[in-house]
Amino acid sequence: MSISTKLNHYKMYINGEFKDSKSGENITVIDPSSGDKISTVPKATREEAREAIDAAYEAEKTWKKVPAAKRGSYLHACAEEIRKDKNHLIQMLQEEQGKIKSLATTEILFSADYFDYMASAARTYEGEILQSDNPNENIMIAKQPIGVAAGILPWNFPFFLIARKMGPALVTGNTIVMKPSSDTPNLALEFAKIVDKVGIPKGVVNFVTGPGSEIGDELSKNKKIGIISLTGSVGSGKKVMAAAAGHMAKVSLELGGKAPAIVCSDADIDLAVQSIIDSRVDNNGQLCNNCERIYVQKQIADEFIKKLSDKMSKITVGNPTKGDVGMGPLINQAALDKVAGMVDRAVKAGGRITAGGHKLSIENGFYFEPTVITNVKQDSEIVQDEIFGPVLPVLTFDTLDQAIDM
Repeated sequence: MSISTKLNHYKMYINGEFKDSKSGENITVIDPSSGDKISTVPKATREEAREAIDAAYEAEKTWKKVPAAKRGSYLHACAEEIRKDKNHLIQMLQEEQGKIKSLATTEILFSADYFDYMASAARTYEGEILQSDNPNENIMIAKQPIGVAAGILPWNFPFFLIARKMGPALVTGNTIVMKPSSDTPNLALEFAKIVDKVGIPKGVVNFVTGPGSEIGDELSKNKKIGIISLTGSVGSGKKVMAAAAGHMAKVSLELGGKAPAIVCSDADIDLAVQSIIDSRVDNNGQLCNNCERIYVQKQIADEFIKKLSDKMSKITVGNPTKGDVGMGPLINQAALDKVAGMVDRAVKAGGRITAGGHKLSIENGFYFEPTVITNVKQDSEIVQDEIFGPVLPVLTFDTLDQAIDM
């Protein structure tokens, strides 16, 4: 059983009102730890995305005239409400995204801190006065709002990314339309209640739920959008760039990664092992700057791989809503199948599993064992492509220059 005792329904937030989709269709949200259905949210159409964009476009005309300090005060108020409701928000985050409690707590509280931080920018961002080449003339550079921002949110940090996209936009006089991931929309729509409670003017902040192929595409193509901020996959980033090019909107992309660790023969092996594991299993292996591949010098490779494999094998995996575990589930069945498929193909190509390597049957959740795989090639899929799961491919090298080239 998940935390919820009933199926909740959340509504979108457009122009200061909580709304369902005119289509009458909903998206069902699944608890990845248990496989249970936990909520439904509206499946919006392009019409509703345009409604939100139009509302933000009109609201920005007035919002940009509000003094920056006043705009910042709304962010301070959001931070205060987050802290008041922290336990409920932490519980919601664990339930819809599968975070272990310590990380869920950090995300919620850091989001409040970030809103306070961005609110303080109201007193510090400024323009410039430059000397001109002409006599009796100065050049004044004053920063102006871009207009309407679109925030396309990921599922791996569904609450903090609200703060990181909304905070800078609002304090500098922009309005925003945000699209949460369909895997993790609950917290965004719960946060909309905070936006409403603190009295942010209608249309300044909007949340629209629905598929990226429609809502994300509209946010990227619509000519009333001045900047699109996406946190997501490389593939999604390419689509946003292509769509935004039609009206020359600014684009800010935070995409996937393939971060390497290099372990040389003079390293503290125990420290290296623990540091790499801490990075790899952070957020259940679903973080763009997780350690995704390891290069270890041949002289210490056997000792390093043994210690790494032993420690990875001892990580406790389970439902983070039911106890203190080291790692929770992947976000959904597709993510689980992707990770398992990459591991299977690596093994068929000659890879050797020294820890883990399999799906885990825990309730009906989406769990994969912390895994170490050796004997893989530099040009292989598992070394070159982002895994986004708790899998560590290990390669060896002779010299540091060789490792850096790899």
